[in-house]
Amino acid sequence: MEDDPLFAQILRDLARELGFKCIVAGTADEALRLASAFRPEAVVLDIGLPDRSGLTVLELLKRDPAMRHAPIHIVSVHDYQQVALEMGAVGYILKPAKREHLVCAFRLLEERLSRERGSILIVEDEGMQRDALIDLLATEGTDIVAVETAEGALEKLRDQRFDCVVLDLMLPGVSGFELLGELSRNERHSLPPVIVYTARSLTIDEEQELRRLSRSIIIKGARSPERLIEEVTLFLHQAESKLSPEQQHMLELARSRESALDGRRILLVEDDVRNIFSLTAMLEREGAKALIARTGREALECLDREASIDFILMDIMMPEMDGLEAIRQIRARKEFAFVPIIALTAKAMSDDRENCLEAGANDYVAKPIDVEKLLSSMRVWMPK
Repeated sequence: MEDDPLFAQILRDLARELGFKCIVAGTADEALRLASAFRPEAVVLDIGLPDRSGLTVLELLKRDPAMRHAPIHIVSVHDYQQVALEMGAVGYILKPAKREHLVCAFRLLEERLSRERGSILIVEDEGMQRDALIDLLATEGTDIVAVETAEGALEKLRDQRFDCVVLDLMLPGVSGFELLGELSRNERHSLPPVIVYTARSLTIDEEQELRRLSRSIIIKGARSPERLIEEVTLFLHQAESKLSPEQQHMLELARSRESALDGRRILLVEDDVRNIFSLTAMLEREGAKALIARTGREALECLDREASIDFILMDIMMPEMDGLEAIRQIRARKEFAFVPIIALTAKAMSDDRENCLEAGANDYVAKPIDVEKLLSSMRVWMPK
């Protein structure tokens, strides 16, 4: 999936040279249509597609049971590496990309496709819980290694490669926090995705500590057995058809319970009454509370009154103060520097997209708004 014809040709020729058959798409919508029709075994994906962000495409593919197991490698000028890896991408290359780096990307995809077995490391000190996790995650074609301590985990990571680690934070001796810190500092250990599985919710301070300790480790916090199944299968790139009926049912439960917008406070900045009505109805249907501002200036005044805004949807073409200037002023405020903002653009030309991102938007959605596209983009950027 690449909108630059010259670079798409380079990728296509290299793929064929390395023995792959190749389908090329220049837009997100074309890519999703071709993925549905041909069910490719692997994907190379650009982020800056003309009609919507490649991150939204990644999110949609990973929600599709028929495509979820396909390894996806990102090649992009935009640096969204951490987000993409957390969403299940197997690798990330920044443009301009050298030929040897592109070859490595295709070799990684080839290695993933040829791998016959997946592997999980469970780090849990309580015996019954450890056995329960083994039973929960056991599938045909998956090797599970379970240890009781952080020291045992380090020893196993020295000796073999794992696709993901399921980690309890409260370990005897060296804690899970300290283990993550050791892994992030020690280049001798491979750094697989880490799924923190704990009975209690993490505080904001604890989550920030995890991020600080493990810049190069992907951390996902599982809150339930269903969510754990979903996240482990994401990193193992397992086809759902190979899971047991019970595990497939748990995946369905995890998806049905998932609502990234439930209880969230969304600031909708829009001057078109029809869009206000339709978007407010959509947000409330998803369990979110919508706050309305009709100009960029009203949006800033609303933020002065409402400190606890989780997300901002920002129309670009508005009277008084347009959306780009409003985004710049929001980003200048320390307390709102990291609140996700999706720009709602009248068209999705390349310069409009770049202007939105340069002003500080996380993403963009073109009008007329496709609700499913917007929801997918919001799931990508909504704070976990």
